[in-house]
Amino acid sequence: MEKQGLIKLLPLLAALIALPAQSQEDEEFFEFDEEASAAPAIADPLESLNRASFAVNDKLYRGVLKPIARGLRVLPVPVRNGMANFFTNLLAPVSAACALLQGEPRNAAIEASRFVLNTAAGLGGLLDPATHLGLLQDEEDVGQTLARYGVGHGFYLVVPLYGPTSLRDMAGSITNNRVNPFYQNLVTGEIIGINLAAAEVDLSLDQDTYEAFYESALDPYVFFRSAWVQNRQGKIDQ
Repeated sequence: MEKQGLIKLLPLLAALIALPAQSQEDEEFFEFDEEASAAPAIADPLESLNRASFAVNDKLYRGVLKPIARGLRVLPVPVRNGMANFFTNLLAPVSAACALLQGEPRNAAIEASRFVLNTAAGLGGLLDPATHLGLLQDEEDVGQTLARYGVGHGFYLVVPLYGPTSLRDMAGSITNNRVNPFYQNLVTGEIIGINLAAAEVDLSLDQDTYEAFYESALDPYVFFRSAWVQNRQGKIDQ
């Protein structure tokens, strides 16, 4: 569930949870040879600064974000799933437009259809009847679109209160918010609040994935950098 925005502020916080609540497919994705991935597949000229930001985000994740997410677990899972569906539905118009820009009219039509159906018949997006009808989600964003047009990463960044990204994807995230019709009349603080709420809901559905990977990694910074690069490339290649 890689919710975009000038703040996908959460799991990104700890550098991995750029991924929504983990599915079995997500877990299998991170099964890779850590030693083989030690050499970065992305330029990291700011590694010292990035490592400091990584440490700050880890403390914020453990001390603030995860405790709040655990508090949300008092709500039944179906309720939290509905909340996650609602926030995901807000991103569908941008996803549809990006799919079209990538030359994928079928995926664009599916994303647009999902938005209309889930908004009209899914109580404003709380329910996901589109998936039950076989209209499967295809999350696209501006960063992926730029990559499809040959724009490289630039270099790796770990941003405090944001998490892992690249120069290209940071620009893409800002643009995602700028063009999202739901955010047009909102100030930056309100957009941050929406994305933070979405991130906390996703984190409440996660089963401590970040902690498990962090504790098992020889070098957590290298592991999460490699995982982020793999995840982004996987989305671009879809």
